[in-house]
Amino acid sequence: MVEGSMIQGAGQGPAVRGMMVMPVVPVNAAVPPYAADEGYTPTERNLPVVGRVPTPDVPTVPLTPVPEPEAGATAPVDGPGPLYVVGDVHGYLDELRAALLAQGLIDSQDRWAAGNARLWFLGDFTDRGPDGIGVIDLVMRLSAEAAAAGGYCKALMGNHELLIIGAKRFGDTPVSSGAGTASFHAAWLLNGGQRSDMDRLQDHHVQWMSRLDAMAEEDGHLLVHSDTTAYLDYGDSIEAVNDAVTEALQRADAEECWDLFRKFTKRFAFRDQGGAEAVRELLGAYGGRRVVHGHSPIPYLTGQVGSEDGEDGGAPVVDGPHVYADGLAIAMDGGVTMAGKMLVAQLPLPG
Repeated sequence: MVEGSMIQGAGQGPAVRGMMVMPVVPVNAAVPPYAADEGYTPTERNLPVVGRVPTPDVPTVPLTPVPEPEAGATAPVDGPGPLYVVGDVHGYLDELRAALLAQGLIDSQDRWAAGNARLWFLGDFTDRGPDGIGVIDLVMRLSAEAAAAGGYCKALMGNHELLIIGAKRFGDTPVSSGAGTASFHAAWLLNGGQRSDMDRLQDHHVQWMSRLDAMAEEDGHLLVHSDTTAYLDYGDSIEAVNDAVTEALQRADAEECWDLFRKFTKRFAFRDQGGAEAVRELLGAYGGRRVVHGHSPIPYLTGQVGSEDGEDGGAPVVDGPHVYADGLAIAMDGGVTMAGKMLVAQLPLPG
């Protein structure tokens, strides 16, 4: 696994929305043994990193101001535009750019080109791939550009956002894993944490991630990151769940944040026998006609590979989103970390 690093740069910045700020804990110590936890479902170890890992002096996507509209430019169209979703990115910035360009959402200069379109990222921007911070910078900039054009670009909280936030804030602080002690730093390393991401992670990145919603509903689609019913532990409405997750991060308690991360790693609730009933439980609580999620790579769900290192054979075949659970669930993680596909899809989908 890629080795960790000391956290570089300034410590935590000013509090955001009342957020308590924990001191940065050095993470250059040896990684402690990582106990298995029946309630925690990490991915496999020894994941290969495809592509060159950038050094800290390689610039990421610049956070430049949104330019003023040119004279004679077409005014934003009233009403909502088409709806798109993006699966797990995991630092694969070039693949993300290519997928967004292919859908006409950005231009060749990586600028928003979709007018009043609506774009949702389902979480997991960092870890495993070569440029997670570049991905975050791009999403943040597209959010501003889309809003200026009459559309929007939004993102959900994934378990890897919780993971890198925890590694930054708590380092090797011990937490109870249910089968011994663990730490965010150890979990981050085991799940593909990249030294270059931690070196370039700044306060504004952490603050932005800490304010992401956990779930949303758009056009009858319940958008979540993880294919789990653990969201029900945090409230009986979308607003209640989002508030509970934000407040937990504001309190900055290592044990509470670990429990949140652990629950967000759960997967496969909608697969196999009882899967459709689990989807209906979520839809009954939060609304919508279908659940759209990331987190579990489609090659897992379809049985093409049994582990995320892809040792079961060649590159998996992923043609597009996977509709399953009696047509009630749509999986959007195309398995880009295992040479699958970066998925960007327009909703609704047939099936």
